[in-house]
Amino acid sequence: MTQTVTAQQTPGSTLESIYSVQGVSRRYGELAALDNVSLEIGKGEWLSIVGPSGSGKSTLMNILGCMDSPTEGIVLLEGERLDKMGEPELANVRRQKIGLVFQQFHLVQHLSAVENVMLAQYYHSIPDEQEALAALERVGMAQRATHLPRELSGGEQQRVCVARALINHPDVILADEPTGNLDEVNEKIVIDFFHQLHDAGTTLIVVTHDAEVAAQGQRQIILEHGRIAREVTDVASTPTKGKPANGPQS
Repeated sequence: MTQTVTAQQTPGSTLESIYSVQGVSRRYGELAALDNVSLEIGKGEWLSIVGPSGSGKSTLMNILGCMDSPTEGIVLLEGERLDKMGEPELANVRRQKIGLVFQQFHLVQHLSAVENVMLAQYYHSIPDEQEALAALERVGMAQRATHLPRELSGGEQQRVCVARALINHPDVILADEPTGNLDEVNEKIVIDFFHQLHDAGTTLIVVTHDAEVAAQGQRQIILEHGRIAREVTDVASTPTKGKPANGPQS
């Protein structure tokens, strides 16, 4: 049986914690990719994770996304102990609660946009083309539903990935450098849509090296050498990219 522990609330925050990371380390031999990291993430929060290459950003993201397990420490998602779960249980949590968006699009090249979105449904429920088309509509991609990835621009492919991440209505979206391969126009489209998700109550955790993208969050944590070096709060009080009036446009 999965052990459940009550997550502590972030000091000074009114948000209930969705993630509680307590004394987490991840070691690969003698290398400590993460070293005694403790962190609370509020339900409905937009958290940006920043830091130089090798600071532990992707390792932390992989642990939060149930793609890796810590060597030491406790990780709770909505009160459930992820660090005690085996791969089948972690895979189930990924399917049920987490949407993933990556810098590399990871689209199946011989499948259309709508079929790539439907692919996520195979691991969660029954594939539903109408629901997949509705997800593409949300990101302004319904008119490109039958196109193969090679027929789409980088920005369009990333919007397909966002639709795929949303198809199973996850509690949290984890995005690892989601704008890293995008031009400025498509970066703004993706970030504007993230604002819509956040306004609707979705928890967003975004790993980025882009200061403007990081500034969209309510809070930043800066990692250095596998540790949290500092934290910046209320970073979204002066947004650098405006929210959309009518949603993403093609």
